[in-house]
Amino acid sequence: MRSVIAGIVGTVALAGTAALGQQASQPKKTATATAQRPVLSQDILHVQVILDHLGFPPGVLDGREGQSLTAALKGFQISRQLPVTGKADQLTLQALHQHRAIRPTRFIRLTPEMLAGPYVRPFPKDPQAQAKLKTMGYRSALEKLAEMFHTTPEVLIELNSPDTHLAPGVPVQFPNAIPASRNYPADLKPEWRKTLDDLNVNAVQPKAGRIVVDKSDKVLRVFGRDGKLAAQFNVTTGSTKDPLPIGSWKVRGIATNPDFHYNPKLFWDVSDKKPEALLPPGPNSPVGVVWIDLSKEHYGIHGTPEPHLIGRSESHGCIRLANWDAARLALMVEPGTPAVFQE
Repeated sequence: MRSVIAGIVGTVALAGTAALGQQASQPKKTATATAQRPVLSQDILHVQVILDHLGFPPGVLDGREGQSLTAALKGFQISRQLPVTGKADQLTLQALHQHRAIRPTRFIRLTPEMLAGPYVRPFPKDPQAQAKLKTMGYRSALEKLAEMFHTTPEVLIELNSPDTHLAPGVPVQFPNAIPASRNYPADLKPEWRKTLDDLNVNAVQPKAGRIVVDKSDKVLRVFGRDGKLAAQFNVTTGSTKDPLPIGSWKVRGIATNPDFHYNPKLFWDVSDKKPEALLPPGPNSPVGVVWIDLSKEHYGIHGTPEPHLIGRSESHGCIRLANWDAARLALMVEPGTPAVFQE
């Protein structure tokens, strides 16, 4: 992709001990072999970052083309009444050029708060063991930092020297997911405000008149109260055995940092003989950091512990987003918001 967007920031090597390289094998996310992946492009990353800021995020900010970026570009093009090509063509780049002041990356000095746990390592796979945890927290500081900046541990390693030391005061290069505002509503729970802050969610969001989940495009579209497309998110929308419930529903409520009631009877791929369990909240909960309850029983819109699999895996019928996108959506909807699920 040849970008006309100015302001690309070059990579700067960082000094330090071998922290990033050592942590590369610790997160749950498995990287595709480097030889099989395109090289991270700062031009593509710049496009992704601007789309993320404008409400049409491509999911993971990774500097690579793919189905998620194509969907994000289509949403942006529809919202700007541009030809819908799904490509960063000349007209689209001209529209994005208006926001060129949004840099693709930022160097940020780590703080104790950014590195603070608690971390869960090793992370148990069995729900009964997970129920005994105090939190379904991150496995490492690297995983936390990746979610904070809407990316993956592997991308952070690509952007920085592998011997970068994860310690307070050390400058690290991140995708520029820094929000324009952190002035979250005062009536939000303190722990939810902290989650929004940790995930770099912009406090200023459009209010949804309705949301539409499109199964074929694997996106959730947010239409403002003026009827115009205001935002779009990549989603996972169910599976063959648990298909998306096509129809018209409503948002019933929003549970932030929710506990998760693990009920084997609701999962076709789990034996009914398995015991139920109540899992504690946390970003690595099966429903991530938020559950948006729907009028369709047992169905909701929620986050995920596996953001890199959004749109590339199956769910048990619910609508799954990256944690940072689910948190953002939670600021847009309210009880009573119509939710249309279509083919």
